[in-house]
Amino acid sequence: MTVENPRRALGVVFFIVFVDLLGFGILIPVIPLYALSFGATEFVGSLLIASYSAMQFLAAPFLGRLSDSRGRRPVLLLSLTGSVIAWLLFGVAGSLAVLFAARMLAGAMGGNIATAQAYIADITAADDRAKGLGLLGAAFGLGFVFGPALGGFFASEPVVAAARDLLPAFVPVSEFSLPSFAAAAITGTNLVVAFFVLPESRPPEARGTPAEDRESRVQQLLSALRSPGLGTLVASFFLVSFAFSALESQFIFLTNDQYGYGATENAIILTYVGVVLAVVQGGLVGPLTDRFGEYRLAVGGAAIQVLTLAAVPFSPQLGAFVPDLGAVLPFGPVLPAGVLALLAVMTPLSFGNALTNVSLNTLVSRSATDDEQGGAFGLTQSAGSLARTFGPALAGGLYTGIAFWAPFVVGGVLMIPILVLLGRLDREAVTSATA
Repeated sequence: MTVENPRRALGVVFFIVFVDLLGFGILIPVIPLYALSFGATEFVGSLLIASYSAMQFLAAPFLGRLSDSRGRRPVLLLSLTGSVIAWLLFGVAGSLAVLFAARMLAGAMGGNIATAQAYIADITAADDRAKGLGLLGAAFGLGFVFGPALGGFFASEPVVAAARDLLPAFVPVSEFSLPSFAAAAITGTNLVVAFFVLPESRPPEARGTPAEDRESRVQQLLSALRSPGLGTLVASFFLVSFAFSALESQFIFLTNDQYGYGATENAIILTYVGVVLAVVQGGLVGPLTDRFGEYRLAVGGAAIQVLTLAAVPFSPQLGAFVPDLGAVLPFGPVLPAGVLALLAVMTPLSFGNALTNVSLNTLVSRSATDDEQGGAFGLTQSAGSLARTFGPALAGGLYTGIAFWAPFVVGGVLMIPILVLLGRLDREAVTSATA
């Protein structure tokens, strides 16, 4: 360990990851509608969403190995610089092709999570590593809570109008470009802070060493699937991520078609969902796990999602059973009965998804020895990245090729095999590795 103040360095990495995810989250409510503004179909818009995860999956191992040989700090600074360029390019995009190029560059730079995890491993003792990685997870969660809220703010009509008056005429200002520029500015600030305060964690003598021959991430996944306990858990995690990606990729298309909602209204709903996820993961999972155990929570969360995920597109019909409250706040969206029904469905859906994700991750961890924890979590990350690459493409095809409700219903149906897989899981074999 070469860092003089590991606690401070950990705080800096937390800040870097949080602000990085904040910049990413700003564009979540914007990207689908941005694609539609260029005449793209929902399917093409879904491919735009998926392109980020695809490039992240491909780039993460390369950035991780580069950080082993060149140091963690240069790779983190490089990735932040690339993200600034990507978000600026996103804001000035004049075509769908440029949007794809910017999104793919952002995804490649988003592969720096592997480097951030390696940095934490460098500066923490083995006994404290779980806490450090947990702090990294908290940075993720907070970024996804506050990012969409900021995106909705910068996409709102008053802010866009004010920006048109203040910015030079040559700067393209719209509900799509302004959040992109905000993400670039936030990431640029992050870059400056990291440049001045982030120390290198990898000692010089450890750099430049030849890397050992390793299996590709796909080969690692295939090998894991052949393991009775771990394979079941990784397959379950893939299916959960694959099914939920239908909601993640098609939700804004759905609310735009069903309610006429734009980026600002969707940002408010997504912020609410993020808060539910944060509350469940940060406050409820622990006590519930103590009472029911990880296995029951994983099964219960998947069972909840079977019905709630399939019910999302039918919220307008469910609204017949909900009173119309109209405008609840002096700002933000009007909440007709159909939207209240949507929120009523999204709440248990978010609750169930949080339970399943956290519980499956815990079971994966319990299935591995202390020396295999990093590899085990790497498998779930790889499975999630692949699911978020192919899931949106399938969901977009179902949305445009069959009906708006199809990807959500199929997503709910995909939760059923998870129940079957978990029902066949040898729980004793899973827990024996760490017992």
